[in-house]
Amino acid sequence: MKVHDLKPNEGAHKRAKRVGRGIGGKGGKTAGRGSKGQRARNNVRVGFEGGQLPLQQRLPKLRGFANPFRVEYQAINLDTIAELAAAGVTEITPEILFERSLIGKGALVKVLGRGEITSAVTVKVHAYSKSAETAITAAGGTTEKLPLPFSVRPASSGNQHMNR
Repeated sequence: MKVHDLKPNEGAHKRAKRVGRGIGGKGGKTAGRGSKGQRARNNVRVGFEGGQLPLQQRLPKLRGFANPFRVEYQAINLDTIAELAAAGVTEITPEILFERSLIGKGALVKVLGRGEITSAVTVKVHAYSKSAETAITAAGGTTEKLPLPFSVRPASSGNQHMNR
């Protein structure tokens, strides 16, 4: 079989109705568009409602609110810290987490309380949940909050509403 032998299945393609070919047959003269008027002349744009305010303009434009000062943390859970402690790491910092590809470069880190920790480790990150902080201290470890890299929260880069 060659490319020029290919053809669609029987009945898969129906020829388009040819309209506007003289007044003799069906679909002649006005070609199924009625008589006169805007729609007969083929210049109505999509969504036009005859001068009435169109639906896409009647609906509210802005959906919700994007906080420009939102601080995004990358979450690390206790079970991940427990795995690192089992591997012999005694001090956990964002640099060590980045080296092990657990967070992105320059990310702010928050420890969350999923999982259990049994060994004493020193954890130095930007934020903790209450359950994570109590679990680390209960296991004999210490927690230290690193300062945030800004004094006033910067406007986030992903906010489209503010860039007008």
